[in-house]
Amino acid sequence: MSIDKLDLQSPDMVNTNFEKLAELFPNCVTETAEGKAIDFNLLKQELNHSVVEGNKERYRLEWPGKKEAIVTANLPTTKTLRPIREDSVDFDNTENIYIEGDNLEVLKLLQESYLNKIKMIYIDPPYNTGNDFVYKDNFTGDKEKELYESGQLDEYNQRLIVNPETAGRYHSDWLSMMYPRLKLARNLLTDDGVIFISIDDHEVENLKKIMAEVFGDINFVGQLIWKKKYIGGKHAKHFVDLHEYVIVWTKNIYCLDEMLMERPATELGKFEFEDEYVETRGKHYIRPLKSNLGLRETLIYPIKMPDGKVIKTQWMVSETTLRDLEKNGRILYKQKRDGEYNIYRKYYERDGEGKVKVPTIIEDVANADAKVEIKNLFNVGEGREIPFENPKPTKLIKYFIKPSTKDKDIILDFFAGSSSTADSVIQLNSKNDSNLKYILVQLPELTNEKSEAYKAGYKNICEIGKERIRRASKKIKEETGAEIDYGFRVYRLADSNMQDVYYKPQDYKQSALDLFADNLKPDRTPDDLLAQIMLDWGLPLSLKIEQIEISGKQVYKVAENSLYACFDKGIDEEFAKQIAKDQPLRIVFRDSGFKDDTAKSNVKQLLKQLSPETEMKVI
Repeated sequence: MSIDKLDLQSPDMVNTNFEKLAELFPNCVTETAEGKAIDFNLLKQELNHSVVEGNKERYRLEWPGKKEAIVTANLPTTKTLRPIREDSVDFDNTENIYIEGDNLEVLKLLQESYLNKIKMIYIDPPYNTGNDFVYKDNFTGDKEKELYESGQLDEYNQRLIVNPETAGRYHSDWLSMMYPRLKLARNLLTDDGVIFISIDDHEVENLKKIMAEVFGDINFVGQLIWKKKYIGGKHAKHFVDLHEYVIVWTKNIYCLDEMLMERPATELGKFEFEDEYVETRGKHYIRPLKSNLGLRETLIYPIKMPDGKVIKTQWMVSETTLRDLEKNGRILYKQKRDGEYNIYRKYYERDGEGKVKVPTIIEDVANADAKVEIKNLFNVGEGREIPFENPKPTKLIKYFIKPSTKDKDIILDFFAGSSSTADSVIQLNSKNDSNLKYILVQLPELTNEKSEAYKAGYKNICEIGKERIRRASKKIKEETGAEIDYGFRVYRLADSNMQDVYYKPQDYKQSALDLFADNLKPDRTPDDLLAQIMLDWGLPLSLKIEQIEISGKQVYKVAENSLYACFDKGIDEEFAKQIAKDQPLRIVFRDSGFKDDTAKSNVKQLLKQLSPETEMKVI
């Protein structure tokens, strides 16, 4: 009897895209010597109202390597995430995730578990200043030893390339790095999800163009200007560089609500008047209703004053809006010394629940604040360098989180750096008694041996980021006493838990197959297997994990009965009868874990009879 196996790899986006095109344009599906394919010439014609004759000019961004970048995004991966319990805090219960590894591969692995589930993304990618690294995603395996020995390949198998402005593909290499990551990130956003990207002048225009291509022009939300410092310019050649940008896109502009923030404290002073509504609406301020703007005929109509005099002029609101404002006590007729009347509109302190629309200029937070935060957390003395260059201040990231999320939303940062995003989330949760959750992804870039970070024992950036979360959590808990989720699960990107034969049995002769009595690599733990199964079955990595015992065997229980997994040997009929009592939705065993072939068949049959809703698979 055949039993379905989990494929344990991310979705094949090429096949997925092919199937979508085939469904929309079945007449464009053709056959070649290599199998089915899309007739792109015919597809071009299907997408045009006029006859297509050869290549035509079009408006789009092109660069050397763009096609390879698209292929890079679409290629499936067989890599997995291995849990690192010793680095985690409250692993089994926390809903926060920290992942070490190349964010391109990690984003692929998250495609099923977090499809349409991320409410907000914030990233602070390399700015391509000429001094920072760009990660090359495509190089052949036979060059790995040479690259490692030359220092271009680190111990995590990542090719690190400094991208100077003099490089022949200066912009192209940066675009090729960003494009596939943004393409994969878009899939993870909810329909009303928002992505914020910090950037400076070096690549802001190119970034906007690839965002328009990946997300669509119509889904552009705004370009914010962050005044990051107030002094400087000692070494400036032309202008003093005081700002950076944050560009904002959404997945579907029609689903996005207003972006509102708490009213700035500097505005509260203008609410100086009280009336009969003060207890419910707070204080108010007034503005003249008479308009001094350009002529608009629809805003010209007569208003009768309290003394009976009629004034006809142009007003700030329509006549219908005026009547509504009057009914709600929001219009004030104020008599002047000469006996004439002025008309004012009242604005109350608690209008819009005390919130206002987010301005496009951010002025009340400086980049230096981030360095102070790091110094305080890591007890850095005067005159010493902080263990991380150019962190982002939590006040800035909270500025983005607050108007774009609500309780229990998930926030993703796949250029996590010093973990400012996690710190920001914990601060907001402690203040609001909320349960925002974060997923952080960071490549474990090695720290410079001469740096303060290395001397302090932090061998890579991930060690700094994880330690920051621990220290920030301790500090916030001591200061607030808030009972929130301070934990985080650490996962590390790794090669698959499965032997190569699992994916390509056709490449092995039968005699060689006999050598693989077990599909699993010998160094992998049950925790490793469970993580890969959760990813393959599209289950969030944040689900609660319990370990129970059934018939003397260890069973992993994920989110109550969502998934049961047992990797012990000797699975038999008696075990099947006991586990069927819990009616799990899914259950996974090792292919080699059954007592014998008869037990394997009988277990499947028993589960069908005793727990018909249970889906059983093996690895």
